[in-house]
Amino acid sequence: MTATSNQHLHGLWAAVAGSWAEHADYADARGVDVTNELLSLADPQPGDRVLELACGPGGAGLAAAECVGPTGDVVLSDVAAAMTAVAARRAAARGLTNVSTRELDLERIVEPDAAYDVVLCREGLMFASDPIEAAREIRRVLRPGGRVAVAVWGPRERNPWLGLVFDAVSAHLGKPVPPPCVPGPFSLSDVNVLRAVFDAAALTDVTAGEVSVPLREATFDAWWERTSALAGPLVNLLKALPEDDSRVLRARVRDLVAPYTTVDGLQFPGVALVAGARREA
Repeated sequence: MTATSNQHLHGLWAAVAGSWAEHADYADARGVDVTNELLSLADPQPGDRVLELACGPGGAGLAAAECVGPTGDVVLSDVAAAMTAVAARRAAARGLTNVSTRELDLERIVEPDAAYDVVLCREGLMFASDPIEAAREIRRVLRPGGRVAVAVWGPRERNPWLGLVFDAVSAHLGKPVPPPCVPGPFSLSDVNVLRAVFDAAALTDVTAGEVSVPLREATFDAWWERTSALAGPLVNLLKALPEDDSRVLRARVRDLVAPYTTVDGLQFPGVALVAGARREA
């Protein structure tokens, strides 16, 4: 990753850290089945050392901290210091003394070789410009026999709660968002591609499957406000739109999500891909 793109990532995720702090409990509740699957695949044990990459507000790592207990150690890391600050505050609020934070890039993990028993990454690997290099770095910092589990979003068309937003923004601007050369939330949405990333990194015992992650919201306005606040690649772009353009875009999105409107509010399907592997003993 170039210095320029690294700075862009810092700014991108730092800009939404406040919103992620506000909605952290919501994100964890919605992703509870994904986190449980990550922990099932990585199987953190009492005394293990765990690294969470692209931690955001730290949901998966905080769950792992309960598994490893007081003799274990969990490092919550993110490319943006503003995000790790959020994760640190959440760990402190829970009284977790076995948790620390670090600013790390998942494509260049500045940690010693064989330093961790477990690596977790929930919804981060898909933003890597070189996911194979990121997987190689994960393998490097794993101890022999160490386990890794990652979650990414599944196919765009099966995640309309976010895919339709990208469709609307792309149509409004007359160009694809994100651009073809920039990894976005659906860049690893093919389960075979995800497996191939782990295979190319010489990780073994690779497994991958789907987890259902539906989204329900009482009103369109509540869903739109939350989504536009948390969708990292879109947040700054949406904020920069003139007021008239914002109004037109919002109306376009409302039309697109109409098929998911029920008497109880919006109900979207959603699918995550979860993969696990290990470093050969």
